[in-house]
Parts: sequence; structure tokens; C-alpha cells
Amino acid sequence: MAGVRKRGESVRQFILENVEEHPKDIVAFSSEALGISRQAVSKHIQYLLAQKILVAEGATRDRTYALRSKANKIFKYFLQGLREDVVWRNEIAPMFSALPGNVRNILQHGFTEMLTNAIDHSSGTRVIVYISKTAITSELLIFDDGEGIFKKIQRELHLDDERHALLELAKGKLTTDPAHHTGEGIFFTSRMFDRFFVSSGDTVFSHVRLTDRDRDLIQKQPGFQSGTVVNMRLRDNTARTTKEVFDSFSDDDYGFTKTEVPVRLAQYGDETLISRSQAKRLLARFDRFKIVVLDFGGVETIGQAFADEVFRVFAQEHPDIMLVETNTNPSVQQMINRARRRD
Repeated sequence: MAGVRKRGESVRQFILENVEEHPKDIVAFSSEALGISRQAVSKHIQYLLAQKILVAEGATRDRTYALRSKANKIFKYFLQGLREDVVWRNEIAPMFSALPGNVRNILQHGFTEMLTNAIDHSSGTRVIVYISKTAITSELLIFDDGEGIFKKIQRELHLDDERHALLELAKGKLTTDPAHHTGEGIFFTSRMFDRFFVSSGDTVFSHVRLTDRDRDLIQKQPGFQSGTVVNMRLRDNTARTTKEVFDSFSDDDYGFTKTEVPVRLAQYGDETLISRSQAKRLLARFDRFKIVVLDFGGVETIGQAFADEVFRVFAQEHPDIMLVETNTNPSVQQMINRARRRD
């Protein structure tokens, strides 16, 4: 009986972990993935509905499923004089007291870092904090009414546009107030959570952890006005720790020496990465790191001049910086190899 019960629990856990990605076909998806009948999956779903862990909408043929929120709470604050540690300790932390220590540490790090950004950088007056919990996830949302993070970075660093600001932000070690901040908050926070979203102006940037690799996405959001929205989601059973994330980008002296850069952020619209000027935009501030991992996911092709500027010219001028490419298709890898052979 214990084995049957444990098997049932694992099936239900699988359903819960995948229902957000498969709200309409979770029965078929689970049946195929687990090798059990659709009738068996349906019984587990009915159990989760009865326990008020899942919710269902629509008729039988068009039914969709979703995680039911166990707790939702909204807090509103004036930014002037606000202290992120006090807000966390008095109002936010009690909502997560039952979670494992490593999960609470990640939630605390993300919340306090992002609220600090709103307090110190947004130029806003108010902030809204939204907390949501389901049976398997915890979610934090922070919305300020300030200028907007991408617009502010673009303006203060004299960049081409907000997308250029997004590229620089993704590299890490970027701040508009170097006397008081290191520019590491968003970089590390985005890699601690399962899903991390930043919305500002008409642009949404997300860093999502997948089974095989992380994925960075850029989407347009027409109609969004001023301010910045940061959304962070974490599974309650994650084994990840803040130390693990810091260590993966640090050297033996605990310096922030390694970064990962999604190369597709250097592309504007449907353009191809072919020119040296595009390469130089990508290479900006690489000299602050010892190891730069270039993620070519979503990049279909690159030009000879672009590859040459990155993998020959820059590499020769900075022999102490290691450039590591990842997620390259054969065409991109061939162009990179060609540039390196010209050393």
C-alpha cells in the first residue's frame, strides 16, 4: 500500500509541476510522459480538484486546469523612508515561515534586492507588493510608479535605446549609482528563481529555468505606461541555494568574475548580427569579467565581421578573458571556428 500511495503522490506532483505549461492537455501530456492511462490521470486530477489544489474552467472538451492560489496578499507603501529589511521581516517573511530554509533565503534575497532597487533607483513615490502562493510555488511581484528601469539606464548611460539597456543589464555589474550599488542584484536574483520577469515601458525581459538550460526571452508589451514591474516565482521544493548561485559565477576569492550573456539581446528586430559595431555593442564591459559565456540560443546566423571582432580581435586584445560559446547551431559555430583559426 505504501508503494501505491507513493506512486500516486509522484503522479500528482508531476501534474502540479506541469499544469501551468499544459493547462489544456495536462491529461494527455501526463499520460504519455508517465506511461499510465488517461483515466488514471483523470482520477488524480479529480482528487486535486476535491482537495482544492487545482481549479478547472470550461466545458469538458475545452476544460483548462490551473493551480489554485492558497494565499494572496497586497501591500502598498510610500517609497520615501521605506526600509526593505523591515518590510520583509514584519510583513512578508511570516507568509513563508513554513518553507525550507534555502527557499526562504532565496525569497528574502530577491525581495529585498528588488525592493531596494525601487527605493533607490526608480524615482517613484509608491510601490505595490503582491504575494501569491499555490500548493507548489511562491511568487513575489513588486511594482513601482517610477521612470522605468530600462528607460533610466538608457538615459543615464547614454545608450542607443531601451533594448541596449536590457543587453547591458543582462551582463551584470551595471548600476547607475556605483558609489552605493554593485550592479549585481538583478543578475544574481534572476538566476536564483525559476522564473524572473522585468517589465518596463513596452518591453518585458524574462529569465526562465528549463530542464536542459536557462532561457532568456524578450517580448513587447504595447500600452504599458511608466514604472517597473518585477515578478519572481520559485518552486517550494527547489534544492537550489543562494550560495550555489553565487559560487557558479565567482572565483576562489568570491569575486563576481563570470557572466552569461544572451547574444540575441544584441539583435534589434529581425536584423542579423553581421557588423563590427554590433559586436562592439555586445563586447562592452566584458573586460570586467574573467569568463564570459555567450549564449547563442535563438541566433540563427552571424556574419564574418561580427565573429572576427568577438573571437579574434577582442580575444587577442584580452588574452586573460575566456570567451565560451554555448547553444550554437552548426552555421554559427562554423563562423566562430573560422574566426579563431585566423589568430
